[in-house]
Amino acid sequence: MPTLDRRQFLKLAAAMGATLAWSCSTVRPSSSGWRERRDLYPHGVASGDPDANSVLLWTRRPFDDGRKDAKLLVEVAEDPGFTRVIATTAAPILAAADWTCRVLVGDLPPAGEYWYRFVDEDGNGIRIGRTLTAPSPDDTRPAKFAFVSCQDVCIGYLNGYRRMIFEDERAAPAERIGFVLHLGDFIYEVVAYPDQVKNGRDFDRVVTFPIKYPKGKVVAKNRFWVPDSLEDYRVAYKAYLQDPDLQDARARWPFVCVWDNHEFSWNGWQSIQEFAGTDGWVPAQTLKVAANQAWFEYQPARVLPPGSKLDAFPAPKVQDMPLKATDFDDTGLGIEPNNLAAIDSLIIYRALRWGRHIDLLLTDNRSFRSRDPGNHDEINPLFEGDTLGFVPEELWAQLDAGREYAGGHPPAKLTMGDKSVDNYRAKEAPQTMLGAKQKAWFLDKLRGATATWKVWGNSLGTLDTRVDPQNLPPALSGKWKGEGYGLMTVYDWGSMYHERAEIFDAVRDAGITGLAIVAGDRHSFWAGYAAKALPPAAPFEPVGVSFVGGSMTSVGSAEANEYVQKKADNPTRGLYIAEDRDGKPQCTENLTLRHGVRSALEYADSKDLQKALAVRNPELAPHLAFVDNGGHGYATVRCDAEKMITDFVCIPRPIARSTSPDGGPLRYRVRHEVPLWKAGEAPQMKHTVVEGDVGLSV
Repeated sequence: MPTLDRRQFLKLAAAMGATLAWSCSTVRPSSSGWRERRDLYPHGVASGDPDANSVLLWTRRPFDDGRKDAKLLVEVAEDPGFTRVIATTAAPILAAADWTCRVLVGDLPPAGEYWYRFVDEDGNGIRIGRTLTAPSPDDTRPAKFAFVSCQDVCIGYLNGYRRMIFEDERAAPAERIGFVLHLGDFIYEVVAYPDQVKNGRDFDRVVTFPIKYPKGKVVAKNRFWVPDSLEDYRVAYKAYLQDPDLQDARARWPFVCVWDNHEFSWNGWQSIQEFAGTDGWVPAQTLKVAANQAWFEYQPARVLPPGSKLDAFPAPKVQDMPLKATDFDDTGLGIEPNNLAAIDSLIIYRALRWGRHIDLLLTDNRSFRSRDPGNHDEINPLFEGDTLGFVPEELWAQLDAGREYAGGHPPAKLTMGDKSVDNYRAKEAPQTMLGAKQKAWFLDKLRGATATWKVWGNSLGTLDTRVDPQNLPPALSGKWKGEGYGLMTVYDWGSMYHERAEIFDAVRDAGITGLAIVAGDRHSFWAGYAAKALPPAAPFEPVGVSFVGGSMTSVGSAEANEYVQKKADNPTRGLYIAEDRDGKPQCTENLTLRHGVRSALEYADSKDLQKALAVRNPELAPHLAFVDNGGHGYATVRCDAEKMITDFVCIPRPIARSTSPDGGPLRYRVRHEVPLWKAGEAPQMKHTVVEGDVGLSV
């Protein structure tokens, strides 16, 4: 960002609800009398969204003596012993902001390493945190970051952070992580209470119960509890931030965060909630504002609530008003005033720069998206009696594009096999993930990006989940009612064909190189190429590369299939799970997605991977290079002028907290190396198994 003077920084800090700490020219030892009292700061410290001259700092110091406000002293130093303090300020904290504190430290040198701490008026201090500023925009040194997502602490342990810390502490300074990009599901708002958990377990996991909502509401036919107030959302963040591994990670690196669905509501979109077993849409404008406020209070991010002021989040007054079909504009945006006020109460899409090699563009995939075109009762007759669960690729293209399908000539009927229904999408606009305003912002930022690598930080994966059920053996082929390929899932960018094509066409037309997409949410590791469509519908023309990181803890489909895919009377079980020659379950779903149904079924029958690969469908997945639906852990990305290297660091299922400093063993480390390509060229990706066993993710 351009150099700002102190007055401009003060305005910026106030806009972000933060106090300003300005670096001073005189370096001096600390005189705060700090003594560590972590018990008084139970949720640790954090920093976030660094740029070349500033970074946001965060902590929480609660008081229970009836006061409404207090002050903390903030110190920033060039050394962990605080003998070289370069910035101090007094920061107010308020009961109205749940005692959270945000401080923007400005006028710092680029590419700096700093230590910080907070001290109350009695000298009681929090643990020391470490943070970094970004390199200057013309700094040509390699840049490195990690990306993570999906950390349900009720069913798992954050051993991945412990491994990340262990490796980073031992890395050469030039090879250390600069920031951690969190791609959503920082919390899970949907929780089970003890009486809702059979035998106290969820698949492989022993369920814990760190969250008890002060209010809450029970949903999904008494399967779960979800927040029903601002305090409920705050309680969730406080429970998560007591995890020691998460606290240590936030104390070591600046985090850059976006949200996904669980920061608000599992099946939520805009300010609407949907729950299994509940008819219709649940208006939740007040809860959307509450979720946004809690996120703002607990995540140090350069986000600007409208009408921000220094002391607290300016929550708009909204009512929970039901939305009708007539309350949406042509793009699918709900224009009911309370909906607009709720989703606009916090805007998190933004751009950050990290040296010469990274322009980071972050998007919000939940607040402005249109209604899921497949979530309509009108389509249900097409799937009556279906046992495969796949959606025909062509049918979904018609639902996705609406009136724009086939150049503006959508079919009058939606058809699957011998069944058809009226095309209820024929007069509607294509679905959108970003919404018109955010999409215009994103495309403008993308076209104007000047760094070597344009990294799209995105909560949802962009790689198609294509399958080939047309190649099922005769005994099963009658189960498939489509005419060609199908899709295993249809909720993320992997099936957002029309809008994804808009973005990728813009990349091609502008001659943009170095597009790299990093995403989460799928609870699995994926690597491949960013292409708007796949043959035979269109030529394969990738414009970038795309990665999805495994979950930190949350259950993936490989684990779930070990329980839900029963062995008896289940002829399609081999498409998802099969035992190897030693009786150990293997994720054949990886083969189904990467090599086709014949490969998966052959492995299930013969237990022989080479035989399985011999019958693969080479036309199924030109866009995929790696898939592991059983992967947990994190990814690191290293960028320089010539190449990008993405490592998948996969850990065993995190069903118990590791007691070792390294976070426990690795399953594997896989490296994906991508040389920078020129405009008009297709990207190329080289893969290396650095260590471990990738199983059927070949």
